[in-house]
Amino acid sequence: MSRLNIPLFPLHTVLFPGGVLPLRIFEARYLDMVSDCLRQDSGFGVCLIREGREVGGVASTYDIGTLARISWFEQRDDGLLGINVNGEQRFRILASEVAPNQLIRAEVELLAPEPPCAVPEDCQQLARLLQDILAQLDFPYARLPRRYDDGAWLGARLTELLPLKLELKQYLLQLDDPLARLERLRAVMESGDYA
Repeated sequence: MSRLNIPLFPLHTVLFPGGVLPLRIFEARYLDMVSDCLRQDSGFGVCLIREGREVGGVASTYDIGTLARISWFEQRDDGLLGINVNGEQRFRILASEVAPNQLIRAEVELLAPEPPCAVPEDCQQLARLLQDILAQLDFPYARLPRRYDDGAWLGARLTELLPLKLELKQYLLQLDDPLARLERLRAVMESGDYA
């Protein structure tokens, strides 16, 4: 497993490998981080906040997150920086430290990518649900490559886009078995207990 030292961006969202996430950047520490990542062609870690807020002080995060790379940016009319990031690979935080500018840097271990897998027959309705969701979304989701027959891709996209509790999204990110993720999503959808 390879290790990296990366800046972290704690958020109230969960990003999977292969996903896309639009962000608005306005805090100095994250503007500096984006500038450094663009200059060095490097990524940063997106992690779900366990305690704290996105703005202001230093938030504590869950240990499993996703390495993200900036794919697009623009200076918005409201003066904020708009970026889109693509999820690349899951990681586990081994150690972290807070820089003087309140940016968290972490030593992370990259986790093995999930291999593609077939979607079981009893989960085919999840593929149709995702097709319906993506048909209603604009940029940047409209540009996502579609792989509805890949259970790993399907489970990741549904977890990102459905209005699930954040703790459940994090649990699903931490699962190493894409078929177990699909089965859990199917059970949640059938019970209706996801919002």
